[in-house]
Amino acid sequence: MSTEKLTRFLQSTGLMNAGQATEIAAEFTPKEFGKNAYLLHAGHISDDYLFLDSGFMRAFAYDTDGNDVTTGFYASGQIVFEVASFFNRTPSQEYIQALTDCQGWGITHQQLNALFHARPEFWEFGRSVLVRGYAALKSRMLALITEPAATRYDSLLHASPEILQHAPLKTIASYLGITDTSLSRIRKGPAPK
Repeated sequence: MSTEKLTRFLQSTGLMNAGQATEIAAEFTPKEFGKNAYLLHAGHISDDYLFLDSGFMRAFAYDTDGNDVTTGFYASGQIVFEVASFFNRTPSQEYIQALTDCQGWGITHQQLNALFHARPEFWEFGRSVLVRGYAALKSRMLALITEPAATRYDSLLHASPEILQHAPLKTIASYLGITDTSLSRIRKGPAPK
């Protein structure tokens, strides 16, 4: 597995050149996860900062009734980690699971902090990734309040068209905050008049 995708991702913010990105990518180690394997279990401290090179993952938690609720999807080319647990060094409330066989490049919390201190361009990159992640989370939270389920479904398909190939409909419905039945209705389209 080549670090080419990781190197391009590191350069995507425009905060480092190709040489810097190649040097930083060399600090990451290859990781593989079989389908249904876990990157993180609830109750554990998130210690892996993973660039997903190939595959599809999801984050989920259990609600007070014991229902499995998907909180996030991760596709190739994205960073996968539980931000609150990772940076606060507290036990996670979420699980992160591979929905397909996955390959990626990982770095630990300790290694990431060492790189942040040694490489200002990587610190700026990390800050940029966190800001984008926070903005996306805020948009998703507002969409759950202000947009109808059909609009949220269309937005999800637009942002991640491969989701239907990799995630069960029940998982997609929980992410959208709707029931399986509602998602089936949305997928069938408007009822005839």
